Amino acid sequence: MSHSATRPVSAYVFDAYGTLFDVHAAVRRHAGDLGPEAVSLSTLWRQKQLEYSWTRALMGRYLDFWSLTEQALDTAMAMTGKSDSDLRQRLLDAYWKLDCYQEVPTVLKRLKDDGNRLAILSNGSPAMLEAAVRAAGIEDLLDEVFSTDLLKTYKTRQDVYELVTNHFRIYPEAVSFQSSNRWDIAGATAFGFRSVWINRIGAADEYSDLPPTAVLADLQGLLALS
Repeated sequence: MSHSATRPVSAYVFDAYGTLFDVHAAVRRHAGDLGPEAVSLSTLWRQKQLEYSWTRALMGRYLDFWSLTEQALDTAMAMTGKSDSDLRQRLLDAYWKLDCYQEVPTVLKRLKDDGNRLAILSNGSPAMLEAAVRAAGIEDLLDEVFSTDLLKTYKTRQDVYELVTNHFRIYPEAVSFQSSNRWDIAGATAFGFRSVWINRIGAADEYSDLPPTAVLADLQGLLALS
């Protein structure tokens, strides 16, 4: 990712769930209670959470991301034959304190020490993001935490990405946007961000007409690009 031909990066913006915070950490904490369905339940929970955000954004029928997270868990539990209300509550409680990926604090501190502005841009509700950031101990490293709740919609609506450029008063190409979600990278690329796909699981590429500027296995690789 050469910065010489274009404006230098003046802000690093991160998606939250799957990029900074491990969305499967909640289920892993209670895997013993879930048994062999743990992995499929976690996968379904995440899939439905995202699916509901897209369908509601298209319908213009907003519910905040915590409500979608609850609905998605109910669906995932029903689809995997689980009906334990106590376990449901424990899984939801765990979602408020997801583990951040191991490299996150170090990478953010290095970028911050180099004089960059850092922010989160997430579908998460403000309360969810505040709790996750606090649990990870990274609040002092972030200049802003943008929630799509401000607009009562979800990514990949293009006005969501505009929250960043309007706030920092910068051009899209001055933003390095990191997400583990390929669909989010497509949305950010369409908006004009320099998008960096954090492909943690080696997923197949999609949206070939909206390619990322770079693909990394984790956030550590950002330090070599910066």
